Order: sequence, then C-alpha cells, then structure tokens
Amino acid sequence: MGTAQSQERTAPGAFTAFARFVLCGGGVGVASSFAVPALASWIPWVLANALITVVSTLLATELHARFTFGAGGRATWRQHTQSAGSAAAAYVVTSVAMLVLHQLVAAPGAVVEQAVYLSASALAGVARFVVLRLVVFARGRTQAPAAPAALPVPATVARATAPAGPAALCCAA
Repeated sequence: MGTAQSQERTAPGAFTAFARFVLCGGGVGVASSFAVPALASWIPWVLANALITVVSTLLATELHARFTFGAGGRATWRQHTQSAGSAAAAYVVTSVAMLVLHQLVAAPGAVVEQAVYLSASALAGVARFVVLRLVVFARGRTQAPAAPAALPVPATVARATAPAGPAALCCAA
C-alpha cells in the first residue's frame, strides 16, 4: 500500500507533465529535425524520416516513462507498442506536411523545411501528449490505487443497529 501511495505522490500534474513532455519530446524532436535532413542526403527523405521516427520514438518513450509521467522506471513493451501507434500518426502528419510543402514549393530552403517539419511535429506532439498521458502511461498511476482508510463507526450507530436481546426483537417486529 505504501508503494501505491508513493507512486500517486510522484505522478506529476498535467502542467508539470506537459512541461516535461515538451522538454523531453521537444528535445528529441529538435534533434530529429536535424537528423532527418542529414540522413536524407544519403537515402530518400521518407525513409530517413521513418528511421529517425523509430529511433526517436524509442528514446522519447523511455524518457517519458522515466521522467515525464512519473513512472520512475523503464517503459514496458506494452507502453512502447502503444507509443508506437501515436508515433506512426506523427510520422504521417510530418510526411504529409513535407510532401505538401514540396508540391507547393519546387525547391524550399532548409529554413522553410525546418519550419514546416517542426510545426507539423508540434501539432502531432500535442496530440501525442494527450494519448500518452490518458492511455499509455495512465494505467501505471491508476493500476494499484490506495485503498481508502476504513472510517470508524460511531458507537451510537453501532448500538442502534445491534438489538440488545429478544425483547428488542419483538418490539421491532
């Protein structure tokens, strides 16, 4: 019971968790935004984005499990799998954003590409935060809730509900 109470106390509130999410996820996202174009100089952009998305998702899920949502330990396979679903959606959002950019602008500069990629990543990141907080890491905080303490029963209630003897039973009938 002490463990469940300590887990509840260490679980951050929504604002704190979001600030940590931005710090961890945003840091990984910014690093990814530089890694994708660097890798895309050797392989197609869509493949580079896919590879970086996989690596950054693994890293970010570990950071979120250990730091962002107060789980205090390594992410489980279940959490990695669920997180991968939200990462796949983020991959689609960033890929579509970049494909639309390249359809609209023949040769966008690096700054424009970064702005579009980071904007799409930020939009996907907010949705990802909601999914991670409410689905992926929510069970860790609510899985073993602390049992409420038994309230003492006042003596007057105890006396009123327990008849004194056979005579009291006859009067009650």
